[in-house]
Amino acid sequence: MALKPISPLSASHTLGRGQGGALARTSSYQEEIHEFTEERAARCIMPDEMSRPLIQGRGEGGSSRHLEATMSDPATPVVGILGTGDFSRSLASRLVASGYQVVVGSRTPKRSVALFPEEAEVASQMEAASQADLVFVAVFPEHHSTLVDLRPALAGKTLVDVSNSLHINQKGPSNAEQLANLFPESSVVKGFNTLSAWTLQVGPRDGSRQVFLCSDSPTAKSSVAQLCRRMGFIPVDMGLLSASLEIENIPLYLFPSWRIPILCTVSLFIFFYLYNATRDVLQPYTTVGKSVFYKLPIETVNVTLPSVALVMLALVYLPGLCAASLQLWSGTKYNRFPNWLDRWLTRRKQFGLCCFLCAVLHAIYSLCLPMRKSARLKLLSTAFKQMKEGKEELWVDEEVWRMELYVSVGIMAFGLLSLLAVTSLPSVANTINWREFTFIQSTLGYCALFMATLHTVLFGWNRAFDPGQYRYYLPPTFLLVLILPLVVLLGRIALFLPCVALRLKQIRRGWERSRHIRFILPDNDNRNGLEDVSNV
Repeated sequence: MALKPISPLSASHTLGRGQGGALARTSSYQEEIHEFTEERAARCIMPDEMSRPLIQGRGEGGSSRHLEATMSDPATPVVGILGTGDFSRSLASRLVASGYQVVVGSRTPKRSVALFPEEAEVASQMEAASQADLVFVAVFPEHHSTLVDLRPALAGKTLVDVSNSLHINQKGPSNAEQLANLFPESSVVKGFNTLSAWTLQVGPRDGSRQVFLCSDSPTAKSSVAQLCRRMGFIPVDMGLLSASLEIENIPLYLFPSWRIPILCTVSLFIFFYLYNATRDVLQPYTTVGKSVFYKLPIETVNVTLPSVALVMLALVYLPGLCAASLQLWSGTKYNRFPNWLDRWLTRRKQFGLCCFLCAVLHAIYSLCLPMRKSARLKLLSTAFKQMKEGKEELWVDEEVWRMELYVSVGIMAFGLLSLLAVTSLPSVANTINWREFTFIQSTLGYCALFMATLHTVLFGWNRAFDPGQYRYYLPPTFLLVLILPLVVLLGRIALFLPCVALRLKQIRRGWERSRHIRFILPDNDNRNGLEDVSNV
């Protein structure tokens, strides 16, 4: 006959109703029943659930936090971070948000524990190196030697060097190569050094998405590349660890693509400013003793800025004409351009943005011209002089029309320049296709150049034929400015001629004069456009 287990409640009632001897055995019965119920409950719980702590808390003294293994994929590696700086904290936050188990190694875990997310464990450096499968070395390169004691714990693991140098290193060795020499049994990957702590904190939406990687171990580089993709970044394979020197120098360059455009802009500004100051300020002072030095801060600058803007805009489209001319002259597209032309072509965006800056400043200066006290006094003086001379009719149709057209064309040119500047932004350029981009940057760009040139012509109007404008026998500024834009516009018109346009299109589709390849341009049908091929 099977006995039915007695519940604790019924047992207590039964013992309560017994005699004195039975009451004396109450405590022993309760202990047996309690052991029975605990054993029965333990049989219903899985071993994994028993091994998991019921309460997630900090370790002794609050120095570390435990990882909950069931929250992540078992195949996901444990990522360790050596260092507790700003970059380490941002990296830990991004890794935790990407679903990784993170353990941070610190020399003072108790002090650093409050700086990291609750999901990340903060432990000693030895504990972090022992637990992690992939370790980020986020300490300054001069402190890499302090990690030598971790060499046994890091043997066979992947180390990601995120350090940068204080100065551009041209000779080497790089920080990553030195770290590889310190840890020969580990696989060193160079990466994440081009990302800032802010980019890691806000994610790849508001910052650069590319992460340059290089390593001598393809397996280690592949694992780090997978981690990059999971974090939302785009890994860029730069090859072997010898490329780490180039990667480390990337964040240290100061506007490498902007040096020539900025130097050109500053040089043009200085030239035109001195030229205008000589003609408009120095010449009246030396000839008739008239002091007009008040023009230097605003008027002279306002005449210089549009001059620089128009020349810089012409310099944006001049290298394209040079490249087309070289292709027509050589009869092939496979000859490399000269280095100076190649660098010029790759910096056209920077030239255009410098032009836009000068145009914006010119617009602001022009709007501020009536606010000057000198302008108001000059206006009142001119009106009083004309009234004194008895001139009742001050309206001159020619001057009125010139000013109206001058301002209108200037506004249109500025609007087109604004469109060119906006579409040059990567966030905007990524939303349009290639044909739309080339239409805006090429067709509308030439329209902007034409409008800006017409704006300058309307400013000059008939002043070019006034002998009084040639002060010190120097031509007016707008005549010098118009030379380069007119050359570019005439060159573009020459490329539109059917004979020139047809040959240039054939060359850019692979036709070569020296190889006797004859092409016919494709019509609307599906022919490939190749008529005859010989001597290839």
